[in-house]
Amino acid sequence: MPELPEVETVRRGLNELVAGSKIKDIEVLYPKMISNVTGDQFIATLKGRELEKVDRRGKYLLIRLSGGLTIVSHLRMEGNYDVVPEGEKPHKHTHIIFHLDDGRELRYNDTRKFGRMSVVNTGDEYDVAGLRTIGPEPTEETLTLEYMIKIFGKSRKVVKPFLLDQSNIAGLGNIYADEVLWMSKIHPERQANSLTKAELAELRKNIILELQKAIAGHGTTVHSYSNAYGEAGSFQNQLNVYGRQGEPCLRCGTPIVKIKLAQRGTHFCPHCQVLPEEE
Repeated sequence: MPELPEVETVRRGLNELVAGSKIKDIEVLYPKMISNVTGDQFIATLKGRELEKVDRRGKYLLIRLSGGLTIVSHLRMEGNYDVVPEGEKPHKHTHIIFHLDDGRELRYNDTRKFGRMSVVNTGDEYDVAGLRTIGPEPTEETLTLEYMIKIFGKSRKVVKPFLLDQSNIAGLGNIYADEVLWMSKIHPERQANSLTKAELAELRKNIILELQKAIAGHGTTVHSYSNAYGEAGSFQNQLNVYGRQGEPCLRCGTPIVKIKLAQRGTHFCPHCQVLPEEE
């Protein structure tokens, strides 16, 4: 699933490629991709509007249109956008085509068809399920240590799925949760309320740092992720623990272990990330 760094990379690419373009027409090849209006309503509502800019909140793209409308787009597992010349034959995973007035097409592609779009009045984004309860962005300004002490302290949930819950912190997914827990030397099965203030301070620092680095590396390509230019990310080459089961820990040399936790593959070092006996 594209996580915050991948979605941010897509956002930046779309702003460079299509901001200021006008939608001449739309083809909706898979109407179920649109969650709150019909395919015909989607076309009628958006046709003729300008793509003003693209914002992001957590893993959601917010495509701002002229006339006070926003497309809320969630890429889910394998969704991606690309921009191609007008008339290029769509492939079998292309589901929505925005025909632009400059001879290009903005296409939404999704191998598994899990992605969703909603059309809302700009300002009403937080009425969309998922955005309604979303937690703070993982930045120095918005993710405070005081906030983390509060939310971790009142939860007995295991820390890995706690980090995946977007209502706690926006944007973290399976890859980066594994990475920041390894960086912080925290076992993924620790209870959230067992973390000390010092551990939370270290975890907060690593969340912010890792996502900034991943954005700089244009995201991680594990399956089919690509940016708006059709390019793969490169941050997978800098991962410390995710996908490295059986390989030596880069810190101590102990083989990395992979377990199933909350239905997700979870990677950690059993020497560096110790689970206290009382847990």
